Amino acid sequence: MKNLFLLLFLFANISLFAQFDSLFYNKTLRLDYYHTGDSVNEFYSFDELKIEPFWGGSHINLIDTFNYGKYFFKLFDLNSGSLIYSRGYGTLFGEWQTTDEAKKTLRSLSETVVMPLPKKDARIVLYSRNRKGVFEEKFTYVYHTDDYFVSPERRLVYPSFDIHISGDPAKKVDIVILPEGYTNEQMGLFINDCKNFADSLFSYAPYSEYADRFNIRGVLAPSPEAGSDIPADSVWEKTILNTSFYTFDSERYCMTLDDKSVRDLAANAPYDQIYILVNSSKYGGGAIFNYYSVSVNSNKKAGQIFVHEFGHGFAGLGDEYYTSSVAYSEFYPTDVEPWEPNLTTLVAFDKKWKNMLDKKTPVPTPDKKKYRNTLGVFEGGGYAAKGVYRPAYDCLMNSFKGHKFCPVCNKAIVEMIKFYSE
Repeated sequence: MKNLFLLLFLFANISLFAQFDSLFYNKTLRLDYYHTGDSVNEFYSFDELKIEPFWGGSHINLIDTFNYGKYFFKLFDLNSGSLIYSRGYGTLFGEWQTTDEAKKTLRSLSETVVMPLPKKDARIVLYSRNRKGVFEEKFTYVYHTDDYFVSPERRLVYPSFDIHISGDPAKKVDIVILPEGYTNEQMGLFINDCKNFADSLFSYAPYSEYADRFNIRGVLAPSPEAGSDIPADSVWEKTILNTSFYTFDSERYCMTLDDKSVRDLAANAPYDQIYILVNSSKYGGGAIFNYYSVSVNSNKKAGQIFVHEFGHGFAGLGDEYYTSSVAYSEFYPTDVEPWEPNLTTLVAFDKKWKNMLDKKTPVPTPDKKKYRNTLGVFEGGGYAAKGVYRPAYDCLMNSFKGHKFCPVCNKAIVEMIKFYSE
């Protein structure tokens, strides 16, 4: 019976891989578009389609089952109307809409979605989650395989190198690490920092238990100058990805608005996740789900920053703190359940970690010493002191005082690892 089950499992996987081969080439179709709006309005406009040489994603799990992210896109076969690929994601625009600046002006940001390259004509549909948490269709574009304006031209071509390789990209979580603010003379430092990144990642559970499900590669792309922009200090460096501290006027938030350069550079290797290492000792970083993650290389807390930010970018985890100064206002409406797996407003707590709680644990859970090591429902999270709840008194998604993820975050990370590697 055991052998029969194994045989059926192998046939099922062969069939799923055959499905991918019938629908897609093992390359990437990239849609660049502009996202424009203010605090209450948004508009999409087409920029360009590009074909890139690698596809790092799963050949089996083509349809997103998590429904994470502020945004979502679906790819349909044009003739049959069948859904053939989908993913949730986030962008800087979604965060910017919650800032005070968005109440005063319009802004456009460049954004990207990537998918395996279809063998037949296909329709790409973009969705945005409204303030009630419901996805609304916002933009449609049809890809035609005979469209000679779809460019395979590559803009930032640099060599990649292996850091931690476990196998076929189709069966692994593939991370590409991009250097920011490393000069040509500092490429050796970048290679060493990439090794430190891998060592740090795999020193924390659950990554330590699933190291054989990851591939990590780096791209050797020097910048003209070292470091990153620090506008408040009048520091402006010429770097390949144009990162900057003080994103949305938050000092520690180091991100880039140069989406095209990020994607052009990442295209030098197969990837599921993009991680940008910034050559700076200044405390900072940031991450957006299924978009990119950023951290500095040499701050004394660099290892924990690596892992914290990757929790956002890879597993869709939310920030569990509420005491830090952030630029957002009402980031989580308290009458809507957050999509992040580790935050709740108790609106739909049954869909979160309620079934993981001890029946004796009160909901909400009091901030008392007796519950400090208990999985619970603690008020304060998602940048709000009231109305948003987190699973643990402390966790790597809250502070760096501890050295582990809470059970809810751990479970979410494991589920995402399996989604990309099984």
